[in-house]
Amino acid sequence: MTMKNILGVSAGYHDSAVSLISPHGEILFAGHSERYSKKKNDADLHPALLHEIDFDQVDTIAYYERPWKKQLRQWYSGQGIERNKLFVRDILRKQLNFENFYSFDDVHPYVDAYFYSDEINGLDLFTVKSYNHHLSHAAAGFQTSPYDRATVVVIDAIGEWDTISIWGAEYDRRGRACYKRLWRQTYPHSIGLFYSAITGRVGLRPLDEEYITMGMAAWGKPQWQDALKLSLVNDVEKLTFRQNLHTGVGDDFLPNATNEDLAASAQALVEQLIESVMTRARDQGWSQNLVYMGGVALNCLANRRLGSWFENIWIMPNPGDAGSSLGAAALAYGKKLNWQDAYLGHLIPGPYPVQDLLQELVTNKIVGVASGRAEFGPRALGNRSLLADPRGNTIKERVNEIKRRQQFRPFAPVVLEEHVRDYFDMPGGWVDSRYMQIVGRCLRPDLFPAIVHVDGTSRIQTVPKDGSGIRALLESWYALTGCPMLLNTSLNIRGEPMVNDRTDADRFEKLYGVRVHS
Repeated sequence: MTMKNILGVSAGYHDSAVSLISPHGEILFAGHSERYSKKKNDADLHPALLHEIDFDQVDTIAYYERPWKKQLRQWYSGQGIERNKLFVRDILRKQLNFENFYSFDDVHPYVDAYFYSDEINGLDLFTVKSYNHHLSHAAAGFQTSPYDRATVVVIDAIGEWDTISIWGAEYDRRGRACYKRLWRQTYPHSIGLFYSAITGRVGLRPLDEEYITMGMAAWGKPQWQDALKLSLVNDVEKLTFRQNLHTGVGDDFLPNATNEDLAASAQALVEQLIESVMTRARDQGWSQNLVYMGGVALNCLANRRLGSWFENIWIMPNPGDAGSSLGAAALAYGKKLNWQDAYLGHLIPGPYPVQDLLQELVTNKIVGVASGRAEFGPRALGNRSLLADPRGNTIKERVNEIKRRQQFRPFAPVVLEEHVRDYFDMPGGWVDSRYMQIVGRCLRPDLFPAIVHVDGTSRIQTVPKDGSGIRALLESWYALTGCPMLLNTSLNIRGEPMVNDRTDADRFEKLYGVRVHS
């Protein structure tokens, strides 16, 4: 029997996505629904995204969590039960628009294997599987990592019940990925829910704009850290909280604290809580290789300290729920995936427009690029980017104006890897930061004011000699100017998804007056 592809699905709640893996472990495609629907954090799979998938070449569908367990937790927490989301077959019927899902031999509804009948294509058999939410996170990290054995840490808002989990991961003699859960914390005790609650308190959107809270923190002082800990945290070492923060803390919580000071205090406390998790993970004695996943792994300010506990660090560039579509597919595949880079989404064909971009940067200092395959993950890495000369004193303000963002928001430098230590203090444990996952102190803020935050740090993206388009552009820019870096931010406006296709790029050009080259 000829093996076919595996489709991983994360959908039904927020930031839905799909990933496609070949029978040989090649990642054929991975994309976010929001880039097609134009609806930020879209919970549902958009038909245009599904058109990227040839379902005739799929025989296994893997879902990223156990729906009935999640519904049980929602019932426990007083949210009620969504009966149309109790079982995988019901979710996939809606999300994939399959008209007929029949249980295989009337199996028990918790057993996930179903026939799919399509009137046009005849009767096809899909094996449908679902996995634990945190295990999908873990697999997305470990099976894309360079390690054969690793300690895996997952920290997010909430899965089915787990909010923190520590795993021992390794490959057996047959190359099969094996996971041993070493420790976990469960709902309602959640670092992610704590940070989301503070995000809501400072006037931002919870489960969406936590990254803005992180940027805001640099403008304040952590003078409310002890008050936060006293009122909300029960035990730092046991990682327990005094109350369920799922519904937030209320607008009148610590009314005398400014938003900036509260953000700084929350960031400091989160780093203390993450320290407790990482200490516990290291003390398990499983491996000095760390794989770190879950939405909290996007906190690049906290990530700078991970080298204090582990020698080697891997964070897959899409560690949140969307990335778990790849994790579910990885679990169904069972072995190490052939990870190359994060350029896995929609393809805009043609060579990377290096000369056009150079000319626009020299002339106007700012330019957009929409070329090649879209990035899988929340951060633009050069294929759907707004780029600028980092040396100008007014560049940061101009880019923030274009993107309709708050003026306090920082921007990232994308820098030739061999030059990064000339201009940035790289945190210990980090050999590179090709997926923009850490902050480091800028050694020459006088030269590059556009990419330095108010606290003197920069969120660093390094580019190795990988043959990528952004690498070719940086090399040409360096040869022309002597500057080995550019400002890099996502090609979007605040509140909108990143540009996906050429139509989106044309709209961006027209509305915001910035050339976008493909």
